[in-house]
Amino acid sequence: MYHGLYQPNSWYTFEVDINVSISRAQQIANSLIEQIESGRLLPGARLPSIRVAAEGHGVSKNTVTDAYDRLVATGYIHPRRGSGFYVQSASPAPSISRSEHVIEAVDVVSLLREQLNQHYEVRAGDGRLPATWMESSEIGRYLKRTSSATDYSDDFEYGRPQGLEVIREDVARALNERSISTSPDQVLMTFGANHALDLIVRHFVQAGDAVLVETPGYYPMFSKLKLQKAKVVGVNRQSDGPDLDMLEEKIRSHRPKLFFVQPMAHNPTGTSMSLQKMHRLLTLAEKYDLVIIEDDPFADILPKATPHLASLDALNRVIYVGTFSKTLSASLRCGYVAASPELIASLTDIKMLTVVSSSGITERLVHEMIVRGRYRRHLKRLRDRVANASMDAVSALHGIGLDRVESPTGGYYIWCPLPEGVDSMNLTVQAARQGIFLAPSRLFELTSNVGNEALRVNIAHANNHKFLSFMKEALVF
Repeated sequence: MYHGLYQPNSWYTFEVDINVSISRAQQIANSLIEQIESGRLLPGARLPSIRVAAEGHGVSKNTVTDAYDRLVATGYIHPRRGSGFYVQSASPAPSISRSEHVIEAVDVVSLLREQLNQHYEVRAGDGRLPATWMESSEIGRYLKRTSSATDYSDDFEYGRPQGLEVIREDVARALNERSISTSPDQVLMTFGANHALDLIVRHFVQAGDAVLVETPGYYPMFSKLKLQKAKVVGVNRQSDGPDLDMLEEKIRSHRPKLFFVQPMAHNPTGTSMSLQKMHRLLTLAEKYDLVIIEDDPFADILPKATPHLASLDALNRVIYVGTFSKTLSASLRCGYVAASPELIASLTDIKMLTVVSSSGITERLVHEMIVRGRYRRHLKRLRDRVANASMDAVSALHGIGLDRVESPTGGYYIWCPLPEGVDSMNLTVQAARQGIFLAPSRLFELTSNVGNEALRVNIAHANNHKFLSFMKEALVF
């Protein structure tokens, strides 16, 4: 037993049980969680500095930093720059209790739901082997080495249809920090944002339905809607968001069901929507009974004060889509939808019918990164890198005469208007011959916008010497 080596105030004690299966950092974190949840540490209480806590525990400062990072990631404490760490809440995000019992597995959805949720004791009709048969496999050994979880059974199942509960709690906590009031039951995990958008399209859109999108906009969305045989209607994207006068005109003309919009760090233009436009857009949505899908892939690296349609609307007419794929790895397919419990239930059924479930192993990996504080540290490094690359990119493009570019607002892209008379498609073909990949504006437009040609430029590659040399030689000013 390791008891109270440091006691700066009467309200603060350390009680840590030594357990070889739990790291010292997690022991410290668990002790603090117990004190917060029992009320011995009240909201607003200041924790000892990292140095003092390290001395009190007889551990390194890195160990205490790790413990504090885990508590920040799980919402128990929050840092104040230059001041220290403070208790934030007595418990993580609340969960809405919703009972669900399968009486008879007679149709496709109920059969799938039962295989995933497992209410029955005897599982003669199941579609796979028991998880216990898999736990001693090579992947089981790997997971036990890399995970702090004590129960691995979910990692060998198809996965819960709505997604791993702990990652949904992580997402709900993050959304609440963005002032988007959400419970874990209002979150559905997906294979990235694209999968989330696909589920929404399948739920709402039938052949011939009119759907609004931004143009220039996210081109996979155009194809997804056309695949569903929807009537895709474009609304011009301006530097401060969609053209709302045009939006209202299109609503009156086409009576659409949905409007897909990426307000912040827009792909492909890199611009962000003004707060005034956000308010007006929600007013129009209420007036015309329009559902808005807010695609927010860069939220984790944007400033905390960034406004969100979902926070202003309280997930009433707004469906919120987020992802970890843009901030962790494109090959790590993990995203989510946040919406009303009723809509989440419907989208979960569609998810079961189309892909059965998302990956519990992937979700466990992301959760581990979050609760260990690694994701938070990664985001800090990524924000700094993106900010520096953005400034360098704008400077480099200005340096070759492309002076109409606008600075990105936190995302990865710059919209780069080309000089009059330059064909972006021809330019793309020329670049390809020299091993340079370009993204011409016509890919992002619903209709050809000849005379207003542009490129989407990735900030990570904008300062590349070969790219800049090609552009300088190819463009006629």
